[in-house]
Amino acid sequence: MVLDAYPASLATGQRSLGDPAVGYPLLPPLTEGCPETSTPEVSYPAEVDYAYDKVDVEALFGPSARYGGPAGRAGLDRWAPLLPPLLAPGLGEGGTPLVELEPGVYVKDESRNPTWSHKDRLNRCTTSAAVAAGAPGIVVASSGNHGASAAAYAARAGLPCVVFTGPSLPPAVDSFLNAYGAVVLPVPWEARWPLMRQVVERLGLHPVSNLTTTHTGHAYGPEGYKTIAYEIHRDLGVPGAVFVPTGYAELLYGVWKGFVELERLGVTDRVPRIFACEPAAAAPLAQAVREGLPVARAERRPTDAYSIVSTVSGYRGVLAVRGSGGRALALEDAQLAAAQRELARAGLWTELSSAAGLAGLRAVGDVEGPVVCVSTSSGFKDLGVGSRPTALVAPEWGEVERRLAAAGIRG
Repeated sequence: MVLDAYPASLATGQRSLGDPAVGYPLLPPLTEGCPETSTPEVSYPAEVDYAYDKVDVEALFGPSARYGGPAGRAGLDRWAPLLPPLLAPGLGEGGTPLVELEPGVYVKDESRNPTWSHKDRLNRCTTSAAVAAGAPGIVVASSGNHGASAAAYAARAGLPCVVFTGPSLPPAVDSFLNAYGAVVLPVPWEARWPLMRQVVERLGLHPVSNLTTTHTGHAYGPEGYKTIAYEIHRDLGVPGAVFVPTGYAELLYGVWKGFVELERLGVTDRVPRIFACEPAAAAPLAQAVREGLPVARAERRPTDAYSIVSTVSGYRGVLAVRGSGGRALALEDAQLAAAQRELARAGLWTELSSAAGLAGLRAVGDVEGPVVCVSTSSGFKDLGVGSRPTALVAPEWGEVERRLAAAGIRG
């Protein structure tokens, strides 16, 4: 496919995060990191580069810029010049609300995306890469949000989607996958990546999740997450800090890169501190930052934050934390649960993993604001949702009155 035929994008190629001087063409999309700088111990990701000198800053970010962008485009298309070519049709992803939780504290609610999670921003870009590469379909290894989103964007693009999941799926995710017609293959956790690699090598499907021993992921994917930074800036300006639920740190990196681009383009004069919020059950990024390593591996303890727990980190996270002067936080499940309850009391029902951003803020305490906590997905995505038995209440006023009184509701 000739990408020059899609002029909205100013993407020029790919470059290594291990050595920014090492560059590659825009195609084929690099799905196993940089082949020149990576080693058996560390896989360095690649990212997309742009002709920044050709960006119409006023049209894209100026005070007169319409919400729908220069051509009235909505969703990610609104930011097309600073994204890889969006060749796959969208679903209206992006444009999520910034909800004020309390004075100076905002929640960027990514559950308002089409499949109820932030992954829709990534998969619009990775599915577009599959279309650009002429792939016959996509394949993903995922326990939840990523698989549901990939299946939706594959369906939208008319491509088959194979999803390797773990032994159990949240009911909502299972419903998403089956509704979109994905081929769902539950396998033991440790078998997912090796089997996905075989599908890529033998059948030519395009991988939209990681293939390497330390995380690199897809070069195009985190570009979609930059739009979160653009939207925060549009709605709030530059916050003092952004707290981000973190697994492999693609989201973390994308948010940071978006703010770095705003500074580079002269739209802002600073970048906020970026805080990585990991489950303490593993927290390899926190370990890598603490020990001055590009990546780290950690043992995994039991946790209900299944969406973001990881035993291996990626280099993107280290760059974002260090580059912004932020921190990598390790949070216990009890802290996540407390933050989840606090959000629910404010009318925001999030997945446990999604509450990590607010949990990180509460753990740190006072931070120069305003502060944004990214909430990544809906509470429907949690394990066990929908399994609570329903017991009928006796249809008599005395019983109803007793129940209401127990809840503090009295006449």
